[in-house]
Amino acid sequence: MTEDNFENERAWYIVQSYSGFENAAKTNLERRIHSMNMEKYIFRVLVPEVKRIEKTKKGPKEVVEKMFPGYIFVEMIVTDESWFVVRNTPMVTGFLGSSGGGAKPVPLPAEEIRPILETMGITQAIEVDFQVGDYVKILTGTFAGQEVKVEAMDYDKQIVTISIDIFGRSTPQELRFDEVKKS
Repeated sequence: MTEDNFENERAWYIVQSYSGFENAAKTNLERRIHSMNMEKYIFRVLVPEVKRIEKTKKGPKEVVEKMFPGYIFVEMIVTDESWFVVRNTPMVTGFLGSSGGGAKPVPLPAEEIRPILETMGITQAIEVDFQVGDYVKILTGTFAGQEVKVEAMDYDKQIVTISIDIFGRSTPQELRFDEVKKS
């Protein structure tokens, strides 16, 4: 495996920790990443939280709630070494989606992590290798596998407008950048 292939394997994984100790597990993991020089393989560690204002007798109070108690999210490339570093971090009990016995975990699909990141105010800029006029293949949904022409692109919203043939008529559809790839 060459270093060039690593970017394609970069994904988000859910890691289980002791409930109530998510931030401590995150801190421990970040220290291990740095001390074991794993920055090339483990990129971000998040404890998804949402802030809300609660009314009290003394006035409004900001409350931070964990979105997924007992879980932390790790953006990484799974190798034997990176898996070992995360798995053997104090207060981490394992990966969600790993059946044990050394089995590698299953990554979180992009469509599931995106709303979590957006709720936290984090957006992922998706780099694309296509432009208006290029043909792209649809990766998800009813029209998965179809090759279509790019009609317009909105880089701010990360949306591509394509024309798809439905019942003999060319119909414009909007898809997210990560729902298509260059043909």
